[in-house]
Amino acid sequence: MSPAAPGAVVHSLWTTAAAEAPVKIPGPVIEYAELAPVLIVLGTALVGVLVEAFLPRRLRHPAQALLAAVGLAAAFAAVVALAAGGYANGKAHPAAMGAVAVDGPALFLQGTILLTGLVAVLTFAERRLDPAAHGRPVDSFAAQAAAVPGGEAEQKAVRAGLTTTEVFPVLLFAVGGMLVFPAANDLLTLFVALEVFSLPLYVLCALARRQRLLSQEAAVKYFLLGAFSSAILLFGVALLYGYAGTVTYSGIADVVAGTPRTVTPALAATMGNDALLLIGGAMVLMGLLFKVGAVPFHMWTPDVYQGAPTPVTGFMAAATKVAAFGALLRLLYVVLPGLRWDWRPVMWGVAIVTMLIGAVVAVTQTDVKRLLAYSSIAHAGFILAGVVATSPAGVSSVLFYLGAYSFVTLGAFAVVTLVRDAGGEATQLSKWAGLGRRSPLVAAVFAVFLLAFAGIPLTSGFAGKFAVFKAAAQGGAAPLVIVGVLASAIAAFFYIRVIVLMFFNEPRPEGPTVAVPSPLTSTAIAVGLVVTVVLGVAPQYFLDLAGHAGVFVR
Repeated sequence: MSPAAPGAVVHSLWTTAAAEAPVKIPGPVIEYAELAPVLIVLGTALVGVLVEAFLPRRLRHPAQALLAAVGLAAAFAAVVALAAGGYANGKAHPAAMGAVAVDGPALFLQGTILLTGLVAVLTFAERRLDPAAHGRPVDSFAAQAAAVPGGEAEQKAVRAGLTTTEVFPVLLFAVGGMLVFPAANDLLTLFVALEVFSLPLYVLCALARRQRLLSQEAAVKYFLLGAFSSAILLFGVALLYGYAGTVTYSGIADVVAGTPRTVTPALAATMGNDALLLIGGAMVLMGLLFKVGAVPFHMWTPDVYQGAPTPVTGFMAAATKVAAFGALLRLLYVVLPGLRWDWRPVMWGVAIVTMLIGAVVAVTQTDVKRLLAYSSIAHAGFILAGVVATSPAGVSSVLFYLGAYSFVTLGAFAVVTLVRDAGGEATQLSKWAGLGRRSPLVAAVFAVFLLAFAGIPLTSGFAGKFAVFKAAAQGGAAPLVIVGVLASAIAAFFYIRVIVLMFFNEPRPEGPTVAVPSPLTSTAIAVGLVVTVVLGVAPQYFLDLAGHAGVFVR
């Protein structure tokens, strides 16, 4: 009998495989209602792209601003509905085939990010601070983003009154990624969310109308360093997968604890290799510490804060910290609790140097935006004190601190947009001398925000610092609290120095003026001020809210 032709053999394999295959391939189970906040924001962003393509140019700015605000408000309503429906505690569970956690910390942080984005939309849409150009109002963003700074194409765009209204859908894409980041329940979802919100931020940083070259330099620095941090995080993901044979948080935690659900020969060979676990965990941690701006991964912060358009700086300083600390908490408390004795001393060291370097270097700054950048680095150290508490009180204190800090930051940067001279925003501290005599109301509001940053009683900053330091002390980190108090005292010096400069120095004849904003920026500043005072005077309700939302689901 002659051997069968090769084609017949292949055909036989195909038919055998088809006969053994299941009749129906199961589809993924997606809980759309529980993912509604993310879906609403990303859907609104896609609608914004279509608006940009089809709506006449003169109608795009109001349409995009309104669309973004409505989308963020609807997503926040969805978060409130989920929390009211019990998904913050009793009904908390992993959704989307285990890729996303729907629990208290995720909903609390998503609500904070959405409110932060909503306030940021108001500052993005402001068009009264600069004088009109060629009879048309202008905002903080480049007339034509693709034009060479100072080139003929840019001059034509300015004369034509063009505006980069694409910033609104780009902002929404960033918010969408930030919503997934603290809720990610496996390492691949974490990485995808990181890229989804990082890439829009790189673009937004390059779009300043004035000082275009400085803005583009800031964006390139942010992009290059962000690419390094993403690569480090992804390498860490690969090592953790090699160690545990899975990318899910619960699966890795089970292997770390020595109780994997199933043990394959390959997993048995890697479970004992602690080098994969320690190096992989450290690399993922480094990627997250870059996003929170902790030392020694902070070098991008002052340059990017200074060069980016100030509305973008405010949004980035507030929302990115909220999302990144949420992801950091989930990684340490859900994935690596079994390595607590390994990562806790490291986080102690990071928190101490972050608090001290942020506070000490801020004293030397002569630019308001760079001063606030180093202030944000110091605050990252204060929040890390709550992270190392490794207790439910630590989680709830960090959640409260993030909510309070985000609104203080937005309000402070919104005030910075108002102080202007012939070259645009006057960010040199020397130009702020006597501002309290030129515009007492604006200076007083900025002073309240500075006092909140300093942690003065009756402000949200005091309530937040007290909460994280108390949690850290109860968690056995009393020396860390002492360092935090010393760093707060150093930080109070440069905050009060700015207040003295505004109210007790003579104004310069050639000093800047304070622009009269539209109701948009006024509302953003008022919201920041009200939240700062309310959380300082009566913080207990919000502390309880953060306490109820402080339990992670596995």
